[in-house]
Amino acid sequence: MLPYPPALATLALAITAVAITIALPQSAAATDLPELFTTPQAREAGQRVAALGRIEPIHGVIRLGAPAPLASTTGLLIRELFVEEGDDIQVGQELAITDIAGVLQAVTEETRTAIDLARQQARAAQSQAEESCVLAEVREREAERREALLAREVVTAEESERARADARLAAATCQSARDQARAIEAAVPVAEAAHQRAQAEYERSRIVSPINGRVLDILARPGELVGLGGAIEVAKTDRMQAIAEVYEADLPRIALGQPAEVSSPVLERSLTGTVRHIRPRVRKQDETDTDPAARKDARIVEVEILLDQPEAVAGLTNLQVTVLINP
Repeated sequence: MLPYPPALATLALAITAVAITIALPQSAAATDLPELFTTPQAREAGQRVAALGRIEPIHGVIRLGAPAPLASTTGLLIRELFVEEGDDIQVGQELAITDIAGVLQAVTEETRTAIDLARQQARAAQSQAEESCVLAEVREREAERREALLAREVVTAEESERARADARLAAATCQSARDQARAIEAAVPVAEAAHQRAQAEYERSRIVSPINGRVLDILARPGELVGLGGAIEVAKTDRMQAIAEVYEADLPRIALGQPAEVSSPVLERSLTGTVRHIRPRVRKQDETDTDPAARKDARIVEVEILLDQPEAVAGLTNLQVTVLINP
């Protein structure tokens, strides 16, 4: 075989070097991040938008607590807990009571008795007023009769004047009794208001479910203090959604009604859904990939994905998922 001319050999080496130089950066760039998590600027228009996200109830998670009394500086302790994590609950169901519930319940009973006493006193005062006024009418008729007899000189003037004085005294007694009855009767709504306040204070010492849903977490157990974070987390788990944290640069490619796919190693199969809402706030990314090269300071917009099969994730609130939004 004939050897290559020196010029051709040099040209071949140069072409090989250029090819290697071009190929190496492309290979390195392709291994920085998985294809689904490349930066928004690297995605071409019309491609699917990929994002990390989480599962949560459509109406969010509700943290229930028990507000401390005005005179308290430490808060309340849980005395009894009637539910556990995963229990289904109904509106108005009592979930827990605090340590002052017993005292406030006794105060409530005391004020209810005070209402009964105030009503009885009002009725008694009204009866006394009616009795006094009936007597005043009798005295008035007697005075009028004496005055008529005085005109016929059957009785003396002294007797007529005494009858008139008795009538005036009876009339004054009648008016006084009526005023007293009204004052006693006014104590009834005061007692009722005191009872309503005591009842409200007692209700504040109980933790009651405001929804039909499920208990997600117990934050304070018997003997523990109810903190600012509440005591029990509940949610409506019959309607679940995925919250996709979409890069702000991808926002122009997101529209309401777009189909989406939600997946996770925990789920047996991917779930489908549609974009139902785009939250009007840009924030820092909460969900991050385990890849050390993943962006940790990205600015994202939260996009709500309504799931077609919410029952599949009813017990998986805050599960991290991957969301693909199709164009």
